Amino acid sequence: MALPKLASAKYELTLPSNGGKVEFRPFLVKEEKLLLMAQSAGTERDQIIAIKDIINNCTFGKLDANNIPFFDLEYVFLQLRAKSVGEKSKLMITCPDDGETKVEVEVNLSEIECVTNVEHNEKIELDNGIGLIMEYPRIDIMMGSTGDDTEKAFDIVKNCIASIYDSENVTDRKDMDEKELDEFINSMTHDQFEKMQSFFTTMPRVKKEFKIKNPNTGVDNNVVLEGMASFF
Repeated sequence: MALPKLASAKYELTLPSNGGKVEFRPFLVKEEKLLLMAQSAGTERDQIIAIKDIINNCTFGKLDANNIPFFDLEYVFLQLRAKSVGEKSKLMITCPDDGETKVEVEVNLSEIECVTNVEHNEKIELDNGIGLIMEYPRIDIMMGSTGDDTEKAFDIVKNCIASIYDSENVTDRKDMDEKELDEFINSMTHDQFEKMQSFFTTMPRVKKEFKIKNPNTGVDNNVVLEGMASFF
């Protein structure tokens, strides 16, 4: 006799990047095992690969974790985790005022939002009608960058250029010569390159702000948690 099939609850979330609706289910034991094995391996790469696989599985194959902005991936995983393991996560936070006192706080993962800076713009004007259209970094871009921190940052910036335009033409990324693109970026002034970097510093990110009181000093501290790893 065949064993009965267990049914999973279904939920819906909204992708921060485009407002699209995605149906998902909580982790199953097989996904928890996948995540625990990745965590025991101890490398960030293994954990990210596990998170990608879990997102693909838990969204019924409708959401490809390789092709969504990284902040979407972080937000989706937090929502999956909230419905799977529990909405409350207890964290030990170091009080900023003295840099040493630790306070336990409880964060509701279901209340975490993806916040966008009002100054954020994917279109970057450089000079004399020349500009860029940027696209958000995906996990393949983040993981594909090699070298030291400077080289990785440069690669991520370069690989997030969707197109370059002037007063007459628009060149898509797929049509760009890699050497010419490197020369184009290297010819920028400091201010122009900072404009590119501002795309990343102002783009949406999972974020939670709250206050904690230092029990030793009595000082109320403003704390900001950003990024998926901050909530575990």
